Amino acid sequence: MIYEPAEDSELLLEIALKEVRKEDDVLEIGAGSGFIAEKLLGKCRFLLVTDISPFAVRELRKKGLEVIRTDIAKGIKKKFSLILFNPPYLELEDELKRGNWEDLAVDGGKDGLEVICRFLDSLRSIMAENGRAILIFSSINTPRIFEEVLQRGFRYEIVGERRLFFERIFAMKIFEQERDP
Repeated sequence: MIYEPAEDSELLLEIALKEVRKEDDVLEIGAGSGFIAEKLLGKCRFLLVTDISPFAVRELRKKGLEVIRTDIAKGIKKKFSLILFNPPYLELEDELKRGNWEDLAVDGGKDGLEVICRFLDSLRSIMAENGRAILIFSSINTPRIFEEVLQRGFRYEIVGERRLFFERIFAMKIFEQERDP
């Protein structure tokens, strides 16, 4: 019932460990098993995790993590200097849907981009000035994911990649566009 760490989780962890700073307030969205958050404890000033699944939230609390059960970051008013998200980025075929919490962990919606777009739409309200977000996505989401990020006025760079047998997964660092003085 909880998304178990896989290659995409390992990629996010690798990049998060390179990116995190002692002075960061970190938000991990969809923390699942806590695989990444557990390894960030003590490496930043503040760490908050979210998950939509009540099962994941229960496990995250058992691990001593500060957790809020919510969809992405709905209702969170604080701004974070580092935001981490390994969203569901593949479209789950109807015959594979079980009608349970696990579907939310693995179904990215149409073209695998619905959850990612909702995240991008919420990013300005939760990302601090000069903040950055690390987002995991699949080669299946390209090129449209780049357009979605740019349309919302963000810049990005690819900061990590893993090759899998039928796709590549990427870590994208997202930050605000430079403003003219």
